Amino acid sequence: MKARKIITFLLAHLGMLLATLLVLLPILYALLISTQSPSEYYAFPPKLRFGSDWLENYSIAWQQAKLGRLLLNSSFVAIAVALGKIVLSILAAFAFIYFDFRFKVLFFVLILITHMLPLPVRIVPTFELIDQFRWVNSFNALTIPFFASATGVLLFHQLFRTIPRDLADAAVIDGASPLQFLWSILIPLSFTNMAALFLIEFIYMWNQYLWPLIVANFERTRQIQIGLKLLIATDATIDWHIVMAGVMVALLPPLLLLIALQAQFIRGVAMQQEK
Repeated sequence: MKARKIITFLLAHLGMLLATLLVLLPILYALLISTQSPSEYYAFPPKLRFGSDWLENYSIAWQQAKLGRLLLNSSFVAIAVALGKIVLSILAAFAFIYFDFRFKVLFFVLILITHMLPLPVRIVPTFELIDQFRWVNSFNALTIPFFASATGVLLFHQLFRTIPRDLADAAVIDGASPLQFLWSILIPLSFTNMAALFLIEFIYMWNQYLWPLIVANFERTRQIQIGLKLLIATDATIDWHIVMAGVMVALLPPLLLLIALQAQFIRGVAMQQEK
């Protein structure tokens, strides 16, 4: 019986290791190409080793795509949207749990229904609204439409439901206002969920392509995914070593954030599964 458990354990970990390698293989290959010259990555069989042109490749990609500005723009948009979603989601979940008002259940159901609407269904009316507000080609168009989040509302709604009602009653007896109860008690208890939601929304906004392409494709508002597309020339041979160098630079911010918040993210996911 013990030997069977050991074999099962080893097979499970071997399967996870193989799955991890399959996921990482394209990224590792792109990293190798970003350091090679065209003669090296066009060779057959492929040379699976680091090249000597990495400094030149990354320098050209940085200057050609203006990656510094793109990283700054995308970081601002991703951080602003993540923070905006956290604030609105906490306030909405707080209202649904601790206040009674007419049609509360209906409003909550409508919020959840919006989560089922795909982007193509929402993109035309949202663009018309943005155009009426004269926000086209501005950071308002890139951030404000994403502040509302059915996922965030549901996440904090489920968290606040697990907090004993007696805690809120005790805060009222002590003279705390609703906002004081939210700020002093609920928000400190929500740090893990806030970190998990921040990570998810940051990566989601970082990878946005269609919406920024439609509403804000000027150089001063251009996002990293659109800037990388500009590295691919349509009238000449594609310099894949330059493109991959730009891709590797674009991967760094979400990767560093994932490493920094991975513990909170895993803890937040585990808490939701327990509930």
